Amino acid sequence: MIFTVLSRRALMASVGLAFSLLSVATFAQKSPQVKFVTSEGNFVVEVYPDKAPKTVENFLQYVKDKHYDGTIFHRVIDGFMVQGGGFAADMREKTMRAPIPLEAGNGLKNDRGSIAMARTSNPNSATAQFFINVKDNAMLNAPSPDGYGYAAFGKIVSGMETVDKIRLTATGNKGQFQNVPVNPIVITSATLAK
Repeated sequence: MIFTVLSRRALMASVGLAFSLLSVATFAQKSPQVKFVTSEGNFVVEVYPDKAPKTVENFLQYVKDKHYDGTIFHRVIDGFMVQGGGFAADMREKTMRAPIPLEAGNGLKNDRGSIAMARTSNPNSATAQFFINVKDNAMLNAPSPDGYGYAAFGKIVSGMETVDKIRLTATGNKGQFQNVPVNPIVITSATLAK
C-alpha cells in the first residue's frame, strides 16, 4: 500500500514536471529571438507572435530570407527612434514583399526598446522596414493622431547599449533622405537566435 501511494505521488510529480517543461517549451516557441550584428555592435530582439501574428511572421520571413543582411539604419532621430531594414549603404531600396495589414492596438506599446513596423500614411503598408523606439513614444500607439498607430511587435532583450550608440550617431541629408547617418551603420546579419 505504501509503495502504491508513493508510486502514485512519484507519477503525479513526474507528470507535473512534464507539463511544466512542456509549458516552458511552448512559451519559448511563442517568443522567438533575432540577433542583429551591426557595425556598431549587437542586439537581440524578442518578438511576440501571440500579440502580432502577421507582423511577426512577416518579419521572421525577412530574417530567414537574409533580407536584412547588408541593409543600414537609414533614419536616426535621437530622442525618437532608429529605423532600418529597407536600404543598402548606397541608399538603394531593396526589393520587398507585399505589404501586411496593420496590427497596432495589440497591447504592445511603442515604449523605449520596443520594435515596431515602419509604414507610410496608409496603415496597411508595412513591408520590411522596422524601427526601434529609443524613448517612450505614446503618440505612436493606437489610436495615434492619425487614427491608426504603429504596430509594436517585440522588444530589445539585450544590447540596448548598441541601439543607444546608433541613436547618438551624427546624421545629415543624403539626396532626398534626411536624418541619414553620416557613416553608414550596417546590419551585417540578422539571424534567428531562438
